[in-house]
This record gives sequence, structure tokens and C-alpha cells, in this order.
Amino acid sequence: MVLPLHMRRTRKVWNMRLISINLGNPQPLQIGNRATTTGIYKNPTEAAQISTLGLVGDHISDQEHHGGPDQAVYVYSAEDYDWWMEQLGEALPPGTFGENLTFSSFGEEPVRIGDRFRVGEVLLEVTAPRIPCSTLAARMNDPQFVKKFRQAARPGFYARVLEAGRVQQGDPIQKISAPAAFPTLSEVFHLWYDKAPEAARLRWILTAPLAERARAVFAARLPL
Repeated sequence: MVLPLHMRRTRKVWNMRLISINLGNPQPLQIGNRATTTGIYKNPTEAAQISTLGLVGDHISDQEHHGGPDQAVYVYSAEDYDWWMEQLGEALPPGTFGENLTFSSFGEEPVRIGDRFRVGEVLLEVTAPRIPCSTLAARMNDPQFVKKFRQAARPGFYARVLEAGRVQQGDPIQKISAPAAFPTLSEVFHLWYDKAPEAARLRWILTAPLAERARAVFAARLPL
């Protein structure tokens, strides 16, 4: 059962803030032998309006795998960027991975499916980890980056928008924790790649308020 907002545990983490808002315009991208258009290249903006379908003015090219009400916003953390910059030895400004919002941190506890974040006027609910694809590898100019991203297990998260509104760079972030019975992002991320998942774990994952694309993938793997 998904607890209503007033029954959840709320924690104000004062050092959590919105450090970047990132919007993408359609740009050409070469993925192997295929030429396509992408919105993964993001530019920072000081403020944005967020609807239930995402940031107003943000371009989403691959609408089969990205976007929609359950994956309206992609969020990454500056702490994870710090780790990547140390690993890669290069600067990675906010928006490099195509996220819409860059948080300073995700807080002290692991992020769970169903966690909610109040940012400015907006209320987000975590729905799924980001699963890396060839678009990200092409954007990073590294054919091995999908494998690297998977091994790093720092996926960031997709979110649905429960309350639309305006966000501004520097907004403080309030985390409203999901029930502890819900899986963490890490648990969902690793189960995605599990070649022989236990049926009990699949059923457990499906109790959480997952994005519909992720839910369909896990449900299809249940034994008949």
C-alpha cells in the first residue's frame, strides 16, 4: 500500500539544494552508423516551469523509452558527478548525463522507489533508475560508457510530477521518505540486469510505485 503524503516521514536536509536546471534543444547525434536527433545535450537555465509531462521547453526525441508521466523528470546528483570526475579525470558540468535537475545530494539514506522530493513549487515521486543506452554512450563519445555506467551503479532517478509548478536554481529540497518496505534504486537497478531473478523479488519490486515501462519489464519476467 502506498502511504498518503501526511503519513510519511519527512526530513528536511538543509544541505540539499537544486544546483542546476537543465533544458535540451534538438541536436543531431551519430550513434554508430545511425544519424538521429537527441535532446540529451542540456543547457542550464535559472528557472523553469514543470508540468506533469516534464520541464516546459525540454526536448525529448526518443519518446518510446523516455519521458511520459511516469518518467517526466530525470534527476542526478552533484555527489555522483564528483565521483565520475575523479574516475574519468575530466570536468562534467551539470546536465552532462542529460538530467533535467541536478541536486547537490540525494541525502544520507539510499533513494527508494516512492521517495518524494519537494523542490520549489514542485513535488516529485521517484519511479525508476536510469538504464543507460547507446545515446548516453554516443553523447560521452565512449562506446564502453553503457558498461561503465552500469558498473558504477550510480543511475540517478526518473520521477513523476505529483504537483506541477516552478523551480529555481538554489531552491532547497525536502525529502519525504517512502515506506522502508519499498526497494531502493540500487536494488531495482541490479534486478534489471539479473539474468535469473527470483519470482519473489520480482513480485516485491512490483509492490512499489514504479514507472510503467519498468513495471512492464519486471512483470513480463514473472513465471506463468
